[in-house]
Amino acid sequence: MTPPTRPSITLPQGQVRGVRIDQPLPQPIDAFLGVPYGLLPTGDRRFRPPVKVPDSKHIIEASQYGYATPGKALLSGGLDLEQSEDWLTVNVFRPAGIEGKVPVAIYLHGGAFNRGAAAMHDTASMVGWSEAPFVAVSFGYRIGALGFLPSSVSKEEGILNLGLRDQVHLFEWVRENIQRFGGDPGNVTLIGHSAGAHSVSVFVDASNAKVHEEQFQDFLREVGCPDNISNSEIFPFLRSLPGATVIKAQTAVFDKYNPSLRWPFQPVIDGDIISRKPLEAWKSKLWYKIPIMTGFNNNEGSLYVDKKMSQSSQFRAFWRTFLPELSPSDLDTIERLYPDPNIDYTSPYTETKEGLGSQYSRIEAAYGHYVYVAPVRQTAHFASSQGSPVYLYHWAFPRTTLGASHADNMYYETYNKSITDISEFQRELSGTLHAYLTSFITTGDPNALRHRYPHRPPWTPFKPDKAKAMIFGDGNDESIGDTMGPIARFVEDDWARAETEFWWSKTDISQLT
Repeated sequence: MTPPTRPSITLPQGQVRGVRIDQPLPQPIDAFLGVPYGLLPTGDRRFRPPVKVPDSKHIIEASQYGYATPGKALLSGGLDLEQSEDWLTVNVFRPAGIEGKVPVAIYLHGGAFNRGAAAMHDTASMVGWSEAPFVAVSFGYRIGALGFLPSSVSKEEGILNLGLRDQVHLFEWVRENIQRFGGDPGNVTLIGHSAGAHSVSVFVDASNAKVHEEQFQDFLREVGCPDNISNSEIFPFLRSLPGATVIKAQTAVFDKYNPSLRWPFQPVIDGDIISRKPLEAWKSKLWYKIPIMTGFNNNEGSLYVDKKMSQSSQFRAFWRTFLPELSPSDLDTIERLYPDPNIDYTSPYTETKEGLGSQYSRIEAAYGHYVYVAPVRQTAHFASSQGSPVYLYHWAFPRTTLGASHADNMYYETYNKSITDISEFQRELSGTLHAYLTSFITTGDPNALRHRYPHRPPWTPFKPDKAKAMIFGDGNDESIGDTMGPIARFVEDDWARAETEFWWSKTDISQLT
């Protein structure tokens, strides 16, 4: 039997030999997996900007994903990949046999800048089920301490935000090479969830510099850095360490700060990629006026907050620690906006699920509104008021008993078989979201392509004075065997409006330098 022909692309760095994916997709997809877009960032290249892969005539085997980022897994599911510091690899997916130049989508994975991998996202399925052809790209970038180690010493060395520098390096690789795969380098859509979405907008939280310095010192202690070492000797010492030592220290520091959700190893203002506070950038009006699709989920905080929180005092103490700049009056306002179920029996945050503390729903809502919902609405407001079409969504489908958790929609946007096989409702839900998204990728308008799921509601751009959003899966309790709500509705965006308006008023305290 003749073996199947493998797709092949010649790049300056070598001949790339990919694989063809036929099932369970309606059309074959050429996949080029684990292609290096930067030299291995270890040894003397650790804690340095990425370096371009030199030209070569070598054959590059691209039949499987590259290594996963070292550390704890972020979410269940996905591929079980070997871990390594060799993160700078890219994956390209295209419909087999495409001709000419088609639109390009670049997917940036999430994970709080400390976890995650490109393989979490079923990009092949997203391309394979699309009504119109496009080329999709996913990739790895440095995260945790190796990608984001903010400190005064890092600033002196000029190595802040190395993970973002990796992303820029990948964009340059795409610009130089994607046409060889059939993609149009002048028609690119960036897609991301969580930290990936933060990266796309560079709307990141430049938290209190004193916290970064504390975390940096914790990291140095964990790796065994000598106390009497000079600043100029710190990074040569870190480059000399075994990778396992660095990862163990990174994990220890993350675990120390994770209960307070003051995560270490985050992007900061560096005067280059992030030149100023996000709010200043929006107000300056000096940003690319492009179509935007953005949104939030019902239960953004469910993956992160303390599920056992039960005492009223713990709720207030959390905010004192998480945002120490909040005044006593601010804390009183938060308590009023989120009525205490231990005191007020009419509180909408009364928790009845087994195994959860009485304060869980309250802290979950408040944290999710502050960290995710308010910034998304702020983005929609600023971008739309300055002329960009913005398509706002609200993901309300409860995938588990914890509700519609952070990034749950990632599983649905790709039309992944593990979702579409669950039930007819979930197949319709996934297909509808996928149809909107792929129409947006290929045309800039989620309504333009209508052959797949043609009866989905029209989705008009956001207007600040009459805010509306597309809500998905609202009123559906399939996860507990209850009612079946509508797939999608275009409605007024008034859910948790008062709460997010308060958090919006506190934007400045989360952008201190």
